[in-house]
Amino acid sequence: MTDRDEQWSAWLRAGLTGDEGAYRRFLRDLAPFLRGLARSGLSRAGRSTAEAEDIVQEVLIAIHTRRTSWMQDQPVLPWVRAILKHKLIDALRRRGSSGAVNIDDLSEVIAAPNDAPEIATRDVVRLAESLPDGQRAVIRAMFVDGHNTAETAAALSMSEGAVRVALHRALSGLARMLRGSI
Repeated sequence: MTDRDEQWSAWLRAGLTGDEGAYRRFLRDLAPFLRGLARSGLSRAGRSTAEAEDIVQEVLIAIHTRRTSWMQDQPVLPWVRAILKHKLIDALRRRGSSGAVNIDDLSEVIAAPNDAPEIATRDVVRLAESLPDGQRAVIRAMFVDGHNTAETAAALSMSEGAVRVALHRALSGLARMLRGSI
């Protein structure tokens, strides 16, 4: 485990126990790393790197909503890379690209400074108010209350598959709203 991975793991562990400052440092420090990998992945796929910020925002939202699924005895970096890989592939598929993108083989790059404003939970909750009821309920359960898929499914009397679909649709809707407001 690298020093950076150890630091990120420590910050996320502290964040999971309620240390908002540590969690904020984790997300703030992670964003430029994600941005560099997203740009590299898009470039390798022959795509414009202009889409990188959208992917980074989707990854940060996914990390926040799924933070309790990270196994705390494991390094955080492979977990983060897996989320980024899936979000990058989703973005390429949405935009009509096919082919494999191997994020794990990308070298780390120096990323541009993050000039985008931090998205607070209250802002996401406010944006989620315009989502359909089911999507809004899933966002609240997972994003605000920190429930995992199984807990959310039980609380909302939904199947886990339906929760995942609603979450994906909700995150896509939130990402569209964020792109429109930036």
